[in-house]
Amino acid sequence: MSVGAIASPRAFVVWFRDLHRWSVGSFVSTGWHWPADVIRPLSTALSRKNIEVDRSKTPKEAIRLVTLHFDGEIELRDANAGDSFKGRLSFADPGDVIYSKIDVRNGAIGIIPDDLGRVCVSSEHPVYAVDPNTAEAHYIKLLFRTEVFRRKINSMISGASGRKRVQPKDLETVEVPLPSLSVQRKIVAVWQLSRAEVDHAFEGLKEPIQSLNATLYDLANTNALIRRFLLARWCALESWDMHSARAACFRLDNPKFVRLGDFAEEATELVRPWEKPDQEWPVYGVNNQEGVFLSHFQRGDAFNSPYKRIRKDWFFHNPTRANVGSLGIVPDVPDDAITSPEYQVWRIKHSLLPGYVATLIATPFFIDLIQVHRVGAVKQRLYVENLLRIPIPIVSETKQREIAAMRDKALGRIAAAKSRSEIAREEVEAMILGTKPVEGA
Repeated sequence: MSVGAIASPRAFVVWFRDLHRWSVGSFVSTGWHWPADVIRPLSTALSRKNIEVDRSKTPKEAIRLVTLHFDGEIELRDANAGDSFKGRLSFADPGDVIYSKIDVRNGAIGIIPDDLGRVCVSSEHPVYAVDPNTAEAHYIKLLFRTEVFRRKINSMISGASGRKRVQPKDLETVEVPLPSLSVQRKIVAVWQLSRAEVDHAFEGLKEPIQSLNATLYDLANTNALIRRFLLARWCALESWDMHSARAACFRLDNPKFVRLGDFAEEATELVRPWEKPDQEWPVYGVNNQEGVFLSHFQRGDAFNSPYKRIRKDWFFHNPTRANVGSLGIVPDVPDDAITSPEYQVWRIKHSLLPGYVATLIATPFFIDLIQVHRVGAVKQRLYVENLLRIPIPIVSETKQREIAAMRDKALGRIAAAKSRSEIAREEVEAMILGTKPVEGA
C-alpha cells in the first residue's frame, strides 16, 4: 500500500517500487475531488511543440523574445534582445503554454496572449499547444495557478542545488481535472468577471494621470522632443548622441524646470537573504500595468546575490523597461520586503508628495523625458543617476494634493475590486479542486 502526503503528515509509507526520485517532496499527491474519469494526465490537453528558429531564414524583426514573470504574465523584451542571445530559440504562438524549467515552482508558467502574436523562447522554456477539443487555454492557465498544482510542481524539481528544474516529461504526467469544455468555460467566466471589475477600477487611475499630463504639457516647451534637427551647445551635452542632444535642448528650452534630483535620491540598501536561510522573503517586481507588485516568496537559502530593501512610498523601476512605464511606488509592504538587485530604487527627500510623484512618473510627458535620458548603445538603460537628471516643473503643493487625492480615490476603488477578486479566486480554485460545485454544470 502507498500512502501519499496529501495533508503533509510528518510520517508516511511509500513502497520502493512507487518511487520516481529520492525526494520526500516527490510523494506529494494532488488530491483532486473529481470523479476518476475526469482526472487525466496533462499530456491529454497539451502537446509538445518544437518549432526551432532558423536565424538564417528568419527576418530579424520576427525574432521577438519574451519575458515570463512569476505571476504567469508574459511581455515582449526589447526589440534587439535577440541580437545578443546565442542559444537555441523556438517559436511559440498565441494560446500556447510555456513554462520556465527553473522558475515554474515560483509560478513562471503561462499562456502566450493573443495580442503578442508569434514570439520566441529559449530552450529553458518548453512550448505546448492546447488541444481545443479537450481544454480551454484560460482554464489551463487557472489550473496552473492553483496551490494544489503548484505544490505538485514543487515536488517534481530535480537537479543540482541552484539549478533545479522541472523536466517536460515530468510535467506532462501530472494528473489534473479536465471536465467538459462547458464546465471549464463556466469556471473561466467566474474569474474573468472578477478581473473585468479590477480592470475597470484601474481605468480610474487614468483621470489623475491625464489631468497632470495636460498641466505638464501646458507648462513645458517640448519642441526639442519632436524636432527632426537640433542645435545644441557643446558644453550642454553629456554624451555624443541624439538623446543627449534632445535632453540638453529640453533643459535649455525650459530654464525654470529643476532636476528631479533636487527632490529625490538613490535608496540602495543591500540585504543578504541567505543569512536567514529558513526565512520566506517577499520579493517584489514592477511592470507597466500594476506598477510595484508582490512577485513571490523565496527561501533565504535559494538566493545567491544581495537584493535591495524597499519601503513604503519609496520608488523603483526596471532600468531596461522604464521607457515603457515599468516604474512604480512601493505600497504597504512587510519590513523584510526586497526587490531584484537589477532594479533601481530611489526615494523622495522633500517638497514632493509621494502620491503626486507616483502619478507624475506614469504620465506620457515623463515617459517622453525618460526616452531621452536613457544611456547605452545596444541595450539602453535608465539608472537612478539618469532619472535624477530629468527636469520637471515646480508644481504647487495645492496642485500636488489635488492630484494625490484623485489617485487615492482611484486606489480605493481598485482595492475594493481586488478584495472581491480574491474571493472569486478562492471560489475558482475550489471549483478546480472539485470541492465547490460549478453553478449550472
